[in-house]
Amino acid sequence: MFEVGFSELLLIMGLALLVLGPEKLPKVVGEIGRWMGRARAMARQFREQLEDEAVESSRRRAAATSSNTTPAAEPAPAEPAPVDASVTPSAPESAPKAGPDSTP
Repeated sequence: MFEVGFSELLLIMGLALLVLGPEKLPKVVGEIGRWMGRARAMARQFREQLEDEAVESSRRRAAATSSNTTPAAEPAPAEPAPVDASVTPSAPESAPKAGPDSTP
């Protein structure tokens, strides 16, 4: 995509030497090198995080597929919760109860 050959690099360095002068050029080149190092480190870290997420996603997918294909043991039926005497019924006591043996 974007390639800089040796001749282009020499041309850029020559122009930078003319524009910046011999005093500032080493400082600027060092600063550019630090920026490039930081950018590469951030790109590497981003790539590693993406790879870790892809591996974790494939592990989760494999675990979900394997748990769906293997027959699981029937879970034991849960025992009903004990009735708490302090809980009041939601329907008022005076309301008639509907049912087959009640008359309107």
